[in-house]
Amino acid sequence: MSREGGRESRAERPGRAARRVAFDVIRAVTESDAYANLLLPTRLARAGISGADAGLATELTYGTLRQLGYYDSVIELAARRGVDAIDPPILDVLRLGAHQLLGMRVAQHAAVDESVELAREVGTRSSTGFVNGVLRTISRTGAEEWRQRVLAAPKSGDDRLAAEHSHPAWVVRAFRQALRAEGRENELEALLEADNLAPRVTLAALPGLASASDLDGADPGRFSPFAAVSPGGDPRRWPAVRDGRVRVQDEGSQLAALALTRARPIGTGERWLDLCAGPGGKTALLAAEALGSDVELIANEFVPARAELVRNAVAAFERPPVVRVGDGRSIGENEPGRYHRILLDAPCTGLGALRRRPEARWRKQPRDVPELTTLQGELIDSAVAALAPGGLLAYVTCSPHVAETRVIVERAVAAGLEQLDTPGVLGRVTNQPLELADALHAQLWPHRHGTDAMFIALLQKPAE
Repeated sequence: MSREGGRESRAERPGRAARRVAFDVIRAVTESDAYANLLLPTRLARAGISGADAGLATELTYGTLRQLGYYDSVIELAARRGVDAIDPPILDVLRLGAHQLLGMRVAQHAAVDESVELAREVGTRSSTGFVNGVLRTISRTGAEEWRQRVLAAPKSGDDRLAAEHSHPAWVVRAFRQALRAEGRENELEALLEADNLAPRVTLAALPGLASASDLDGADPGRFSPFAAVSPGGDPRRWPAVRDGRVRVQDEGSQLAALALTRARPIGTGERWLDLCAGPGGKTALLAAEALGSDVELIANEFVPARAELVRNAVAAFERPPVVRVGDGRSIGENEPGRYHRILLDAPCTGLGALRRRPEARWRKQPRDVPELTTLQGELIDSAVAALAPGGLLAYVTCSPHVAETRVIVERAVAAGLEQLDTPGVLGRVTNQPLELADALHAQLWPHRHGTDAMFIALLQKPAE
């Protein structure tokens, strides 16, 4: 075994490359607003990391991002200074180290030593001693005692829940309000706990292109007739995933598309619109549902790069739908009364997908909500205008925030649309009952359904 100054060479240290990849991704997330779910696979491939080391990098990345707020509280207590006073790269090193000490079964000496080595690479000489001291302080106290110390500071109930479950307090309050609207406020802590669990990878076998037989070893999904759950590992090991006939897609997302396609039989010559189509998972399922009919499906996306993702998502179809770049808010004016079915998967806070995109909880702020609800209202007004008489609209968000869900639907109803029995439609689609709380719309939950917190409401424009 080679040595460098009495030490093993860095290239031979077990897990070192995985830790460096995790650090680089977290640094990009905290410094440049990168998306971990997009960046991590690229960095793993570039570093040639697979197998157990890829699993280590994944847990380090997502586990640290999920518990970032909690670990910051621990670091502040251990360092006796606010995290704002710590150099940002060194703070990210400490966060990674804290996760290994408090959230993983990593030997204490390995967690501390590897963090100090990482600090040596990215920080100053003095920072290595600081990292060593803070992490050794953390390591001398058990995880439960740290929990009690962190929870001793907050005053209100929601602040304590925010600290314990590593969610911003405003998100906790938004979740409480959404659950209260269903009479399920007592499920708040279960929801917060579910947000911090790594979700299993769910797949959608596009009907007409693939089936469960193409996914040997996968388990059936709970609700969507086209869902399968990966037992683990890289889903691209299945040829059907590599060629786009099967896609990684949450069951809630699948049900959002199926609510629109299964609400009533498809008529001759129908025109469908996916108003905000990126990144294209729902578009692909709409296209698959339209196979064998003469449906014309248009996928609209405002951001050119996301429009390209939509094109990739539907590339497996012999005759893929038209994908165009445009502002969805102008479609109602430019194409009034044209479409028989419209899917509006509106831009939102993304608070329903915190299991898969944990950094979103730290990225969004309460001030973002009014801007987004204004956009959602303008998009739904455009969709109403673009609907043909008797046409169907599926309003969908990956957020349970009441201002982004119920309030927007009320706006559509005030504009003349009739709210349909969405739970009844989904009840005819799903493998088992969803046990939804509301009589008209569907609010899915991670802790109840194992899906993203997807909101789905079906509305119909009056016939002339």
